[in-house]
Amino acid sequence: MKDISMTRRKLAILVGIVIAVGAMALIFWPTSEVDDHAGEDDHAQEEAATEIPEGVITLSEEQISEAGIQLASVRSGAAVELVFPATVAASPTASARIDARASGVVRSVGKTLGDYVARGETIARIESADAAALASQVSAARARVSELSAAYERERRLFEENVTARQDLEAARANLSVARSELQRAQAAVAAAGVSGDGRSLAVTSPLAGRITAAPIVLGAFVDAGEELYRVVDPNGLQIEVALPSAEASRIQPGDEAVLVVGDGREIGARVRSVTPSLDPESRSATAVLSLSRGVPGLQPGAFLQARIRPSGEIDRDRIAVPEDAIQVVEGRDVVFVRTKTGFQARDVELGTRSAGRVTILSGLQEGWQIAVANAFLLKAELGKEGATHGH
Repeated sequence: MKDISMTRRKLAILVGIVIAVGAMALIFWPTSEVDDHAGEDDHAQEEAATEIPEGVITLSEEQISEAGIQLASVRSGAAVELVFPATVAASPTASARIDARASGVVRSVGKTLGDYVARGETIARIESADAAALASQVSAARARVSELSAAYERERRLFEENVTARQDLEAARANLSVARSELQRAQAAVAAAGVSGDGRSLAVTSPLAGRITAAPIVLGAFVDAGEELYRVVDPNGLQIEVALPSAEASRIQPGDEAVLVVGDGREIGARVRSVTPSLDPESRSATAVLSLSRGVPGLQPGAFLQARIRPSGEIDRDRIAVPEDAIQVVEGRDVVFVRTKTGFQARDVELGTRSAGRVTILSGLQEGWQIAVANAFLLKAELGKEGATHGH
């Protein structure tokens, strides 16, 4: 009986162990659902391993050649640019101050501030005693010519009739010639002064075409001779004046290239036309005069700008500059396409200044890399196609 009891106890223990092992197996044995997810994860990892990285374009040497994509090596060395404040001014031949030619009362005002005027156009009139004096001179000279013309004709007839001597005829001819010269002078003075037909007013005319930038003239006001009435500026004749500190003045030479930055961020090409040979005794600075490469709408004398001048021959070896054609904008980012073993990689870059068709690169490129220059926009288009394919 004792042996049978021991055997039953052992069997019970074995059955308990088997049941426990079975329960553990049920708990930890992987289900089909888990297997399915695991399979999906493995598939995703395989896809990630074979997917082309973002920004990479695969092209063979033959494809690059057929597309006409030109390469250039990144080299250190960018043109030095010196930054100075600048002022817009009118050149001496593109600005005019129009003063009253004689004392009198302003009887008409044809133009006002901001208006465009043509060269020689009458823009106001002044009623003046000088106008009457000029008109009377013409009248007197004309009467004198008439009188001496009659005297000459009389002497000519008498000479032909052998009544008078040749010297009397020659004297009459000389007097008539002088009178005619006086009439021409008086008429020229009237024309230059713009005397009206009634001989009462003088014309105020513009010596050049441009826009009126100042108009202190007042209708009905009495003005003295030499008093300022208008200022006219030709917008196509503007120049830029740059104050150069004494330490930098010797570095700037005529012919140096420059870039002007206006208030709205626009950049305008310019060139140094001249530099004063001496320093201003008060400011201790020289003045560089810059000529604009083209007319700039809205640019007014007296406006302040920023001038970036590139001294000829000076190179900054710590910076990199690349052609503007190499810079492409992809999804709002500035990128350069760098040559790889299998094609190109779009690299984000930080841009600096632009000048003479080149752009300074502050970060994103290394010396020695090869980049796409001409026709780089084709790579941008190809990148857009691949991005659409991969859902980027």
